[in-house]
Amino acid sequence: MKLQEKYKKEIGPKLKEKFGYKNIMATPKLDKIVVNVGFGRHVKEKAHIDSVIAGLTRITGQKPIQTKAKKAISAFKIKDGMIIGACVTLRGARMYDFVNKLINVTFPRVRDFRGISDKGVDRKGNLTIGFREHLPFPEIKADEVENIFGLEICLATTAKTREEGLEFFRLLGIPFKTN
Repeated sequence: MKLQEKYKKEIGPKLKEKFGYKNIMATPKLDKIVVNVGFGRHVKEKAHIDSVIAGLTRITGQKPIQTKAKKAISAFKIKDGMIIGACVTLRGARMYDFVNKLINVTFPRVRDFRGISDKGVDRKGNLTIGFREHLPFPEIKADEVENIFGLEICLATTAKTREEGLEFFRLLGIPFKTN
């Protein structure tokens, strides 16, 4: 069953019942997914930037935008307007496919994976997950990789509180650590 259909048939009604919503449209749902990569100390290496953008394109299926520095920071040798990262925003069907791939394929491939800490859910009900390397994603072939980079994935929801967001992600199938 597709994740979008699962939300409509199972997750939405369970959330409505648990939190006492009067309308199914008030239940928390996935709003967007933002995938971020910072170039860090490789900010001046064109080859590294190109490989990161190519990797991010393969992972998300969408070309990333390059993010620029808002102000100069002399301690980090960053000038105003300098390209310091890449970002992809996923919405709609692509977003649900990405979450499905994340839960069913990527997390089982992460080395020493024991679940995600529930501290990753903020007070607005959004979940942020960090990856030290991009190799667990199925589109990346380890023998073709020149540069390994980390990335951050933020799953933004329409939840109002942390409890609503946590319950939504549990019903979605995100593997949280058990205490």
